[in-house]
Amino acid sequence: MATTNLNISVIDKRMLKQAEAASYTGLPVKHFKAACPVRPVQLAQGSLLWDRRDIDQWIDTVKSGEVMETRDDILGRL
Repeated sequence: MATTNLNISVIDKRMLKQAEAASYTGLPVKHFKAACPVRPVQLAQGSLLWDRRDIDQWIDTVKSGEVMETRDDILGRL
């Protein structure tokens, strides 16, 4: 019997489009936009991408009970 080896390399993306970032968190896009304080990175051509590491940090703060303030939250208190 013949055998075949299949080598598959999967590269996890670090930067995610909004729909991908929402899916990564398990939230619908509408709820992601309202709940996630992580600011996207604007690349050339106006593309907005969310850094998965920043999203992970936000999720960790939510789990620990810490409050991750947005820039708008801080400015609103001034």
